[in-house]
Amino acid sequence: MTAVEDKIHIHEKSEHMGLEIGKAAHEPQHSYKGQMRLPFYKEFPNALKTLLAKKFAIADYWENWAGNVAEIAQNHITHLQNLLADENSEAFHAFDAFHKELKNNLNSEIKQEEAIEMLAQHLVTRPVFEALFEGNEFVQNNAISQAMEKILTELDKTNIEEESKELQEFYNSVRLRASGITTPQARQNLIITLYESFFAKAFKKTTDRLGIVYTPVEVVDFIIHSVDDVLRNEFGKSLGSQDVSILDPFTGTGTFITRLLQSNLIKPEDMEYKFRHNIHANEIVLLAYYIAAINIESTYHSIMKGEYIPFKHIGLTDTFRMLEEKNLLQKLFKDNSEYLEHQKNLNIQVIFGNPPYSVGQKSENDNAKNTPYPILDQRIRETYAAQSKVTNTRALYDSYIRAIRWASDRIDNAGVIGFVSGSGYIEKSTMDSLRKSLAKEFTSIYVLNLRGDLRKNMLSNGVAQEGENIFGNGSMTGIAITLFIKKPNVTESCKIYYHDIGSNLTTKRKLEILDEFCSIDGITHEQGWQLITPNEHGDWINQRDDSFANFLTLGNKSNNKKKKENNKKLFEIYSCGLKTNRDVWTYNSSRECLAKNMNNMITFYNSEVQRFNDAYPYSDRKAHTNFVNSFVGTNSKKISWSRGLKKELIKGKTFNFEEAYLTPSLYRPFTKQWLYYNSIFNEMVYQIPRIFPMGKIVKNRVIQVSSIGSMSGFSVIMIESLSDMHAVHTGQCFPRYIYEDTTVSKDKNKKQSHLFTEESTTAGLQRRDAITDEGLAHFKAAYPNETITKDDLFYYVYGLLHSEDYRSRYAD
Repeated sequence: MTAVEDKIHIHEKSEHMGLEIGKAAHEPQHSYKGQMRLPFYKEFPNALKTLLAKKFAIADYWENWAGNVAEIAQNHITHLQNLLADENSEAFHAFDAFHKELKNNLNSEIKQEEAIEMLAQHLVTRPVFEALFEGNEFVQNNAISQAMEKILTELDKTNIEEESKELQEFYNSVRLRASGITTPQARQNLIITLYESFFAKAFKKTTDRLGIVYTPVEVVDFIIHSVDDVLRNEFGKSLGSQDVSILDPFTGTGTFITRLLQSNLIKPEDMEYKFRHNIHANEIVLLAYYIAAINIESTYHSIMKGEYIPFKHIGLTDTFRMLEEKNLLQKLFKDNSEYLEHQKNLNIQVIFGNPPYSVGQKSENDNAKNTPYPILDQRIRETYAAQSKVTNTRALYDSYIRAIRWASDRIDNAGVIGFVSGSGYIEKSTMDSLRKSLAKEFTSIYVLNLRGDLRKNMLSNGVAQEGENIFGNGSMTGIAITLFIKKPNVTESCKIYYHDIGSNLTTKRKLEILDEFCSIDGITHEQGWQLITPNEHGDWINQRDDSFANFLTLGNKSNNKKKKENNKKLFEIYSCGLKTNRDVWTYNSSRECLAKNMNNMITFYNSEVQRFNDAYPYSDRKAHTNFVNSFVGTNSKKISWSRGLKKELIKGKTFNFEEAYLTPSLYRPFTKQWLYYNSIFNEMVYQIPRIFPMGKIVKNRVIQVSSIGSMSGFSVIMIESLSDMHAVHTGQCFPRYIYEDTTVSKDKNKKQSHLFTEESTTAGLQRRDAITDEGLAHFKAAYPNETITKDDLFYYVYGLLHSEDYRSRYAD
């Protein structure tokens, strides 16, 4: 990190009388008054500092400003919130109209606070935009920019703009840095630097929620040229053909479109037609939308010269939401809405880009949840999740999987999709149904595995040989480039071509290889493709050993009666480990500290219930649900909110701290901690209360096994206390015993005494075996001459799961 001096001191010379040697006798003598101040004396330190920043550490300098901008943006937000407090004011009515149109254009889930945040971002980033593209007509004429200015004028921005004056020094540095740019490529590099070192940090929550990562040019070029290869080889067309419409639905700062224009894949005589009619883009982040539009315009102008033509085919929208909304036409964003309606009716043959990777917020306190898309998610349930054998299909709703589903539907029965995305879908067992569906939908698929799964590298101590990630620190997940092709009237099964970029490669080397190959045809020329034949399970690579299916199932939660009959199980129940969603509060190595922390949090929660009821005394439950997210504070030093706890707040329920819920637990392997074990303050308890009843002291043993898709690979541990779900990563717990509360039997007429092997020492509880009779019978039939007990089976399972032969054979 290069240090940047914040204060530059200019010292005046002291008054001094010099000797008059060598001067003519007639020259008048003057006292020397010291160095005179320049007219721009006060501005000089800032100008010099900006110049030094440019020369030595521009990225570090901008990064240091990110915190200031985040703070000033928050001040804008507070000011706007105060301005809108009176729901009868003109300002509120103007904002309400703006908010409604924003919901229609971008996403119907956009909340009031998010709309306010967009206005604040516009205020602090507009001068950056003007500095980057000074003198360009776009700054004044863009429809979205005009709409933002209109609403801010109506909201009275006099006091707001005073805040932004503090950022003038930063804006000057951007203007100075931009003034030395002579090529479109240099401007794009500056834009990427600005985003990575500044905007991603100044607006971190937005970046995290949307999964924003910007794409290396080598990756972009490879995808563009590969799409052109497919069009030529499969359809007899090219990216330059006038009947091929192209869409980048997640354009970011416009890199894919600008590189397409610069690629020489479009003939000069076709360029204007393509630019005016065939090239389209969408973006959801306001500033990225601004920069993408002007980036594309300036790139086109640098190639074609002549009259300046604006790029009118970019929409500010949530691409996924376009499937959900039927009518986008609105007044404030009229031009944007009309274009989006036009785009929806286009026949799109090519979709390429870098879809977002976000799965969900890390904490409910963030209030940065991923948005639901009912229609799109229903399509995933009907296709990608339909044949899934796993219970938890959450990974199938990752943004990049949604992007594949959306794009596949958008190109209908003919076209090409080129994405750089997460690589988990290639081999994870949780994605088996997805792979089966992809093989049915497409006629051919090209997969270039760029690897770079940093978590897999760390947790395998380097054995995975994933190498570095092509996004550097921008992503921890493995990455792949995939081409999905739909060609009509093809009857043969999908051809899947696979290429692994190689083991333990650096980011630099991976990008060099992409540059060397240039496109998928380059890999074909080197005979680098492996033709994949999927097995019946939908495995593409690392295909499983089918003999595994012959084993007795440890547990089965299926509600399908036919599946239950055909699939005997060894354990009657099993459960995921405890998921509190507030570990920092509910776990502690000190019993006393845990009691104090939970007492404080519960007291604060109860005060929030009172405050909420006072704020909305006459609202119904539905209205409370709409208000709660904007009402609760996000200070994690007071409380950790979760969906469940917010529901209790809405109901108006208060709670007391109870010492009986303090219990020993296994938090991580070989790391015991005290836990506040309570179904209200533990977000998900699953079946754990049947294994370790709340507020009771019981004896039990549990085999905890890492779940399907565990980042740490397969592992198993035996424990005598309840455990966190990450004691073994996403661990599933198979118990020796089940405890039933006999005081609340649902069926009083049902005789249960024959089920119980031993009375518990705790009143009101009875203990029985968790290992099934059918499981015991299975092993007795296999070994008729042996005496086998349920205890034997419990420890046999634990031993077998440690067998190296078993682990290596069935690792996949």
